Amino acid sequence: MAAVTPEQVWYQGHPLGRLLAPLGWLYCAVAALRALAYRRGWLSSFTAGVPVIVVGNLTVGGTGKTPLVIWLVDWLARRGYRPGIASRGYGASRGAAPMDVAADADPGLAGDEPVLLARRTSVPVVVARDRVAAARRLAGHHGCDIVVTDDGLQHYRLRRDLEIVVIDGVRRLGNGRCLPAGPLREPADRVSRADLVILNGDGDCDRPGMRLLPGHALSLSDPARTRRLEVFRGTRVTAVAGIGHPQRFFDMLAGLGLSVDPRPYPDHYRFTAGDAASWPPGPVLMTEKDAVKLRALNDPRCWLVPVAARPEARFVTALERALSRRGLASPGVAAIP
Repeated sequence: MAAVTPEQVWYQGHPLGRLLAPLGWLYCAVAALRALAYRRGWLSSFTAGVPVIVVGNLTVGGTGKTPLVIWLVDWLARRGYRPGIASRGYGASRGAAPMDVAADADPGLAGDEPVLLARRTSVPVVVARDRVAAARRLAGHHGCDIVVTDDGLQHYRLRRDLEIVVIDGVRRLGNGRCLPAGPLREPADRVSRADLVILNGDGDCDRPGMRLLPGHALSLSDPARTRRLEVFRGTRVTAVAGIGHPQRFFDMLAGLGLSVDPRPYPDHYRFTAGDAASWPPGPVLMTEKDAVKLRALNDPRCWLVPVAARPEARFVTALERALSRRGLASPGVAAIP
């Protein structure tokens, strides 16, 4: 008998979710008490010395935070800020001290998402288990005047000026239960305390949405080679995704008319040459997050598919107003009433 997966329990109504519900209630209670302790000052939080914007989610797994962070730091830079990105660098094997991440950094040391962020943006990226230390290095060493954190909604030691919660527009909050009965890291009503909420996908009457738009595929063995994704139509492609929600990547490719052989892997999976050897002949398409770990293989079959976040205009307006209310209108830009 096949093992029950978290996807089945959290998002597809498997009865094991109800059996685990008491553990979920306990997890929710502890998470809520911890958050309250920080709000009341019973546990200490610390400032970075500059404004901090947290981009996070309530659920385990990917919701599209990283593409939104890329969009956000570009948006801030175009308005006169000097932004930097702080990240924990999940799965990294470095020490506890803050680490500057270069575009050619080893993802095994820095983490896959920080390396991706360093490659896709022109702003400093620092990783540390303690995001307070990462944010302070960005401000003190790199001269950043605003810090954006990739994830970290639950890292309450770092004081934040603005919280943006990203929710998967299809899966939403799953069964609404906390771990391990559901995908939530905190109770569902935590959403109401965030400053802004955005759906990855179509928005609704209450919340704006954003689209993840794919660009041309880039060859891993020769980044100067590009192909429009439509060129792969008529050829069965192997699609590789070691992200929080692989099916989103597969569905995107299928929606473009590609015939897809899906190969899902766990989030932050460390690929080996043996994994690549198991893929059939023909093109292999993968996410950018996976590509940073597979580039060293120099396999001419492999192509990365970049995506760019495009938030709805009403999200941008809400973001401008939220920053203005906190006295963080862009340098040289008048505050919005």
